[in-house]
Amino acid sequence: MEAKLTLHFNQDVIEKAKKFAAENNTSLSRLTEFLYRQITSGSYKSIEDFPVAEWVNQIAEGEAVYKRRSRKELKDEFLNQAR
Repeated sequence: MEAKLTLHFNQDVIEKAKKFAAENNTSLSRLTEFLYRQITSGSYKSIEDFPVAEWVNQIAEGEAVYKRRSRKELKDEFLNQAR
């Protein structure tokens, strides 16, 4: 059964989410449903268990700071952790 849900987000977030959904050949509704399905799958006992917990906590505490790193930086970091 389908049901409607009204959510309110920052306009910039909505536009980016729509673009992301389109790039992944899905609708914003299906993307949102997928995220909610993941959260409520039973695999997570708390928000801290969810893979984006650190990011969610940053948002809850104020403006998040996004750090962009190159593929080389990410690769070097990964390889250094493996040592």
